[in-house]
Amino acid sequence: MSSEHMQIGEVAARTELSLRTIRYYEDTGLVTPSACSQGGFRLYTERDVARLMVIRRMKPLGFTLDQMRDLLHAADRLDAPEPPEGAELEALLVRVRHFEQLTAECVADLRKQLGRAEEFAGTLRERLERVPCPTPA
Repeated sequence: MSSEHMQIGEVAARTELSLRTIRYYEDTGLVTPSACSQGGFRLYTERDVARLMVIRRMKPLGFTLDQMRDLLHAADRLDAPEPPEGAELEALLVRVRHFEQLTAECVADLRKQLGRAEEFAGTLRERLERVPCPTPA
C-alpha cells in the first residue's frame, strides 16, 4: 500500500465521520475510493478526504445530497487538469457563487439561533442567581 493511500478507518478519524457514514456517501455516489488494496480494502487519498470534508461541512447546513453532488461536480470540473472555458466555466462559477450565497444565508441564520440560545442561557442564569442558595444543615 502506498503511503499516499489511507484505509477507511484513518479517513474516518481525519474527517470525524463514522465508517457507516463514509460508506453511505459511497453508496450515494458522493465519494468513491481512489483505489482498492489487494486484500479488497477501500483506499483513499487526500483528495478523497477533502471531498468528504466538503460533504461534512454542507450536511449540518441542511444541504441535500443532490446539492452536495451538484457542488462537488462543479468543483471537480473547475479543478480538472483541463479546466473548462467560456460558457461552461461561467455556468460553473454561477453555481459555485449560488452555493456561496446559500451558505452565507445559513451562517446568518445560525448566528441568529446562537444569539437566541445565548439569551436563553442568560435568562436561566439570571433566574438561578435570584433564587437563594440553601444553606447546609
